[in-house]
Amino acid sequence: MGATGKLKKISLVLASLLIMVTPLLVSGCGQAEASLKVGLSIPFTGPAAEKGRPMGDGVLDCIKYINEELGGVEGIPIEVVWRDTQYDSARAANFVNEFMDKGCLFFTTCASKEMAASMEIANRNDFPGFTVFSSPVCIHPPEHIYAQMPDYGDSWAAFAKYYMENIWEGTGKPRMALHLLNNPTGSGASDAAKALADELGIEIVATEEHAATTLSEIESLSRIKAANPDVLFISSTPQPTSIILKNARELGITPGVTVGCGHASFTQALIDLSGSAAEGVYGVFPTVNWGDDVEAMEKMTEYCLEYHPDDYGNMDYITCWAEGLIIAEILRLAVEHVGVDNIDQLTPQIVEEYGFKMLDNFDPGGLHGPVSYSAGDNRMAKAVRVFQVNGGAMVPQTGWVDAPAILYEDFDWFGQ
Repeated sequence: MGATGKLKKISLVLASLLIMVTPLLVSGCGQAEASLKVGLSIPFTGPAAEKGRPMGDGVLDCIKYINEELGGVEGIPIEVVWRDTQYDSARAANFVNEFMDKGCLFFTTCASKEMAASMEIANRNDFPGFTVFSSPVCIHPPEHIYAQMPDYGDSWAAFAKYYMENIWEGTGKPRMALHLLNNPTGSGASDAAKALADELGIEIVATEEHAATTLSEIESLSRIKAANPDVLFISSTPQPTSIILKNARELGITPGVTVGCGHASFTQALIDLSGSAAEGVYGVFPTVNWGDDVEAMEKMTEYCLEYHPDDYGNMDYITCWAEGLIIAEILRLAVEHVGVDNIDQLTPQIVEEYGFKMLDNFDPGGLHGPVSYSAGDNRMAKAVRVFQVNGGAMVPQTGWVDAPAILYEDFDWFGQ
């Protein structure tokens, strides 16, 4: 081939490369497709993965539904920036900075532990967020962090009230022992007990803590047994709670002692892990059950069975399908405020003022109580139900019970 032929061949190659590269240049330098960015911290792996995985599946499936079937929010897709926290506080805190750097309008966490680690950075930067499962410390005093549902203190209060009205038949004060995860999941229940036990007529006779990775609680439960409680309340996640229930059965504490669980652990995963040791156990949970006749059930079930059938029956999936609906509603309210053509004006602060704080009786498809913002109370939903494990299933014992706000700031010991 002569010099002229070689030059022609090189020119053709360069032209072909230019044709392939040009769209990339246009995409990178031209007008990017508009989207609404939200950061999600999810413990897909790690010691709380039995909760985090179905929760992550639920919210990501819901946002897929919103984007692909509903056309996003006012025609604008939700862009998810999600990270696996591995239930590690340091990772969760680092992700808040990343979410802000990437231009997210707000963020969410699955767990109170994750939010407790994240909220100092978020509050300092006026960066709003909400946590699906929460502890009083996350929202007291109320700043820029919100709770999707009632917190762990509300769970204790709801169960304690139910116990006093429907189970306790003795004289005097019933003796209650607490077994608490050594993070805000446990301390939230403890804070409520400190605030309300005397008022409800309950005596706290023992308080024990455990780690998320515990393999045995025989020693701590032996101390609890020696305290001769009438009722044991556990505030933890499914895996360690299952250890406690099995050990309590081995020590003969149950079935004689009534057991109640906070909503962080009370889900299908607990029954699967505990087997017969879960039978008869009470628990509080802030959502409906699978198969209940509510608006969102059919679509949620369709997506769950298609994409994550192993999650079917797990109420943690329900919590985060509802999370996805709430994310969309917050964004819809904020977009409505600035106008669809002006979404480049959206900031986290605008989203908080005209999204979070404009929530007014929003119904997340009937999956849990209505969602509203109330000044001074950063819980977005405020209703729970009491269940009992019967025949390997979670059977509701009550309808929706509103959890009144507890003014933790009024107590000198709070936060100490």
